[in-house]
Amino acid sequence: MSDTPRGPVTIRPIEPSDDGRMASIIRTVMTEYGAVGEGYSIMDPEVDEMAEAYAGPGAAYFVALVDGEIVGGAGIGPLVGGPEDVCELKKMYLLETARGQGLGHRLMELCLDAARTAGYARCYLETLGHMTEARRLYERNGFTPIDAPMGATGHTGCNGWYIRDF
Repeated sequence: MSDTPRGPVTIRPIEPSDDGRMASIIRTVMTEYGAVGEGYSIMDPEVDEMAEAYAGPGAAYFVALVDGEIVGGAGIGPLVGGPEDVCELKKMYLLETARGQGLGHRLMELCLDAARTAGYARCYLETLGHMTEARRLYERNGFTPIDAPMGATGHTGCNGWYIRDF
C-alpha cells in the first residue's frame, strides 16, 4: 500500500449525517475480523448514533474522509466503570483500503489531544489479538499492553488491553 491516501484527506468531528456511514464501516470492519455478536462493540447501541454518543462532556469522535468519503473514525470517552481520570479510545475503525496510510495515527493524535484537553491522565483501549496492524499502531503511539481489562465496557470478546499515560 502507498504511504499517502489516494485523494485529499480531511479529518473532522463527526456530524449526525455521518452516523449511517460510520455504522456501516464499524459493521464491515468488525465482520472482517470475526468480531460479531455479544461481547463485541458491534453490538453497542451507540453504533447507530455515534454523533450523539460522543457529544457529551469528556468525549469526542473524529471521522476521516478521503476524496470526500468517510473511510473511518475514532473517538474517546469516559471509561465506563473505570477511574474518572481514564478515558477509552473507542470505535477506532478504518476500511481496509484506508489502512497503512497514516490515517490511524492522525486520528489517534486528535483523540489523544482531545483526551488531554478533557483532563484525562490515561487512555485505555481494547482490541483483539489478531488485529495485528492495530496493535502495532497502538504500541508505536505509546500504548503498553496490560494483562486484564479495565472498567465495565461489556466487550468480553476482546483479548487485548492497552494503557497509555499522558
